[in-house]
Amino acid sequence: MSYIADSSFWEPLRLTFELATITTLILYMIGIPLSYIMAYSKSKSVYFAEALISLPLVLPPSVLGFYFLLLFSQDGFIGGIWRELFGHQLAFHFDGLVFGSVIFSLPFMIHPLLSGMRSMDISQIEAAYTMGKSQTVTLFRVILPAIKPSVITAGVLSFAHTVGEFGVVLMIGGDIEGQTRVASIAIYDEVEALNYTTAHIYSLILFVFSFSILWLVYIKLSSKKAVV
Repeated sequence: MSYIADSSFWEPLRLTFELATITTLILYMIGIPLSYIMAYSKSKSVYFAEALISLPLVLPPSVLGFYFLLLFSQDGFIGGIWRELFGHQLAFHFDGLVFGSVIFSLPFMIHPLLSGMRSMDISQIEAAYTMGKSQTVTLFRVILPAIKPSVITAGVLSFAHTVGEFGVVLMIGGDIEGQTRVASIAIYDEVEALNYTTAHIYSLILFVFSFSILWLVYIKLSSKKAVV
């Protein structure tokens, strides 16, 4: 098992956690203001937006991955613009994995935040407005602290879901060592090569990590509820 000391073994795991971290941070920046708008909007277009955001939950990853591949290629709309700006296409590149992961994991960020915001006592928000607080100040000083468990849950679910992605990342990024070969792809490769021992090790690392982070978060959330 000396090959475990080889950097090539750890590279897919490094890429996986780097992808999950970047994706989760971007999702927080997108998801918090978007959830705020959706939670308190009276427009019926909110239902259309919710349905659109929730599509990754029901569509096969290969469907989304296929259309992402078309959009992110050098001849695609987004990929062509990206190539002009940065000199490379999004498809088969780490940047493309980030784009695809943000869209694919968006419902895991939005749904907990929406649920938390909609369950808030609206009088707290109205009181902040009455005191002259802006919407931005109200969001970050009143709403988010009040729904902290939802904020934590959203981040954990988004991170864990990104770690476990397979279909979308395979379609968008392929299997390029050191660039797009994340852990889920590495496991697939090792199984195909009948290297079950290596596949077991990758799988065990992801299993232990995912279970541990979820377990610790749920313990933390239950302790907060107990205090309340």
